[in-house]
Amino acid sequence: MRLAVSTLGMPGLGLDDAIGIAREYRCEGLELRLHPDTGVHAGLTDAERVEARRRIEKAGLEVAALAGYIRICEPGPDEPVLDGLRADLELAAALGAPGVRVFPRGADPSVGARRLRAVSDTAGALGVRVLVETHDLMATGAAVARLLDETDRPETTGALWDLLHPWRNGESPADTLRHLAPHLAYVQIKDAVSADDTTPVPLWTGAAPLDEAGALLRDHGYDGWASLEWERTWYPQVPSVEEILPAAATWVERYTAR
Repeated sequence: MRLAVSTLGMPGLGLDDAIGIAREYRCEGLELRLHPDTGVHAGLTDAERVEARRRIEKAGLEVAALAGYIRICEPGPDEPVLDGLRADLELAAALGAPGVRVFPRGADPSVGARRLRAVSDTAGALGVRVLVETHDLMATGAAVARLLDETDRPETTGALWDLLHPWRNGESPADTLRHLAPHLAYVQIKDAVSADDTTPVPLWTGAAPLDEAGALLRDHGYDGWASLEWERTWYPQVPSVEEILPAAATWVERYTAR
């Protein structure tokens, strides 16, 4: 596995600060949250995209993924969703990111599958995958797998396993991996107080099954990104991401297949 860190954990910091933190704490990649506050979003000019990529690559880092906010299964007309997703895919290609995270935000897999198929040609031409996170109304591996199975576009779609959400919705890590194995493209690591209280806590001090999931991923031979998603943007009272990253690096080292 390769360690990345999400800029969600760095509220108020710009790209240069994020690069510095990632380098200092042995990260190989940055997961870039798409939001004006971070300085990275689909509204960047071509010149700004080139410059952002130059700065990241000059530091010896890669863009592990873009953390977008498109709601792929949300009820409503398709075109606003498709337009937003195409814009994120184009930004990902410009920045050298292999994938764009999306949320389900709906319970009907046929809606998301239709939209994912609609952008498949664009994603394929750009060399970028759409990564559906285990989140909200499709929080389990079983639910995301149903969506991706129906989509049937493995070259341009994949699953993002947020280690917290399937477990807190009653799905064991073994079952999550069993469902997601054909689609698994990205992993987010985090810990929380409990299944009911998702306040972030330092790794190995909460209730999330970090060791169980790590051992499963190692034995499965997963060799993709593991990104620390420290949600300080939503929980400003928690410690800085710099305090959490050493344990994230330890987790990745411990559970990387040899």
